[in-house]
Amino acid sequence: MNTFRPQPGTLTTRDQVPARYTWDVTSICRDWDEWTANHQQLERAIESFKAFQGTLGKSPEQLLAAFKAMDAMGALSYRVWYFASLQYDEDQRNNEINARRQQVQILFAREQQASSWFNPELLAISLETVRGWLDANPDLGVYRFAIESLFHEQDHVLDEPGERLMSFAGRFNSVPHDSYAALTTADMKYPSITLASGEQVTLTYGQYRALLETNRHQADRATAYRAFHQAYADNQNTYAALYNGVLQRDWFHAQSRGYETTLDAALHGNNIPTAVVENLISSTKSNVEPLRRYHRLRRKVLGLESYRLFDIFVPLVEHDTRYPYDDVGALIVDSVAPLGGDYQQHVREAFDGRWIDVFENVGKRSGAYSAPVYGSHPFMLLNYNETLDAVFTLAHEMGHSMHTLLAHQAQPFVYAGYTIFVAEVPSTLNEALFLDLMLARAHTREERIVLLQHAIDSIASTFYTQVLFADFELQAHRLVEQDHPITSDALNAIYAGLLRDYYGDVLEHEEMSRVTWARIPHFFSTPYYVYQYATCFASTARLMQDLRAKDAARKADGVGRYLSLLRAGGSDYPMQLLSRAGVDLSQPDTVAAVSAELDMLVARLERELGAA
Repeated sequence: MNTFRPQPGTLTTRDQVPARYTWDVTSICRDWDEWTANHQQLERAIESFKAFQGTLGKSPEQLLAAFKAMDAMGALSYRVWYFASLQYDEDQRNNEINARRQQVQILFAREQQASSWFNPELLAISLETVRGWLDANPDLGVYRFAIESLFHEQDHVLDEPGERLMSFAGRFNSVPHDSYAALTTADMKYPSITLASGEQVTLTYGQYRALLETNRHQADRATAYRAFHQAYADNQNTYAALYNGVLQRDWFHAQSRGYETTLDAALHGNNIPTAVVENLISSTKSNVEPLRRYHRLRRKVLGLESYRLFDIFVPLVEHDTRYPYDDVGALIVDSVAPLGGDYQQHVREAFDGRWIDVFENVGKRSGAYSAPVYGSHPFMLLNYNETLDAVFTLAHEMGHSMHTLLAHQAQPFVYAGYTIFVAEVPSTLNEALFLDLMLARAHTREERIVLLQHAIDSIASTFYTQVLFADFELQAHRLVEQDHPITSDALNAIYAGLLRDYYGDVLEHEEMSRVTWARIPHFFSTPYYVYQYATCFASTARLMQDLRAKDAARKADGVGRYLSLLRAGGSDYPMQLLSRAGVDLSQPDTVAAVSAELDMLVARLERELGAA
């Protein structure tokens, strides 16, 4: 079988990538004709759903029929959305597919409008009556958690006219993110730079990250960093205006539903205390010394007179190993062996069944994700560049995909999805398993150093950096809540202050770093998301204690609880699901353990480097 390996520093067109490295979306819809038929069917379902209005309180059978109709609309929505969305992400310059994607967004707004009466009408029935129906009707009983969690939000659900008005706002919700995506991808003019070697490099995001992670010349890294972020600096007022749109939208929704803050609004639905985020931030800020210790070690080992953000990714030792995509699948399958043969087989299916869109191409969306396509299987987008980071990204997205697969297999549609609060546990745990495998198979000092650095960098990026991002989001949202103006100067000042809070005097001032908040897509697409990377990382650390246990019974019990967590989907509040898996995030030790682990890893790295 011939392999395909894009040349570093070049960007291929999509037709140059062999089909087996691209995803096959025909399991969603066979073609655009079937998509059109599904789109029309969804339109009819939305229209017919209106007939349920005014009937929910008549009988448990009528309420059950309405829930089933909503489920049918939801399942069809996955197919209609992802068939267009995935193909748009293959090439975001394709206006024809973008138009179809926007058609779906418009249809979703209509769907929201057509069902805006549902929650107020259900809440008008007494909870005592509904619970009686649930006890007497097993089919309706499936929806018990969905119904009781809605009553949990009762104080923040508006009356029917209010919910209808809010549904009209749905058309505007994605505008800031769509504008951001157009500015950073479709309309982005990637800069080209000349390296000290004379080589010309076009700085797509993938090539930019690869350069920072592999180029050992600080001047080249500095040139790349400043050139790549210049576009953000040149447009910082536009990015600030777009982010202001996100902040104002979130504050509008929070105030409209009677929440005191945007953080309350973001967490209340999942029954997560705001103290979880506030304590996470304060606890992390008080435990930054291991992070600073690591970067002081890096500066010493790299022999740098100055040390800046563009120096934090370069390897500490020469280790030019590349990881061709065709070689890593078997490693990832081996790494998940502790989770059992069935889990391993699912991972093999993902590689063999074209669930993955592997390589960067002209116009392709940057980054990586796992798309939870109900009724088909998960799909993974990568921009694979053969670095160690790319391998771990693949392991990460595979964790998301297995979570989706197991939840979809085990749960009815209403609980097939899962909350963000749990979502990053399987992805980070997959990375931890892969790290264990690679460390166990390492034969040289250099390999151990590279893997230890990766483990430390994972804590730095998945825990500390995400808490820094969460800190930024919280401070920015509070500006709006306190009626302060949102300008690029204000946002730059927050970000610069946070860099000082977390890194202290370890990093030297770099003016361009002040504006790098503008390149974080999560800020513009999923506010109050990133803190959950950190809580999930802490949860993973706790779960891995059992999965690494020498006692066979403890390990088997840990695996069973973990797989039950994945299969549970969204069938309970996330704190309760994690508690049943053996994780208590209300305990400060769960968070503090991460910094202790980092300190231990840095000490081990110091010994390997002879720098203790």
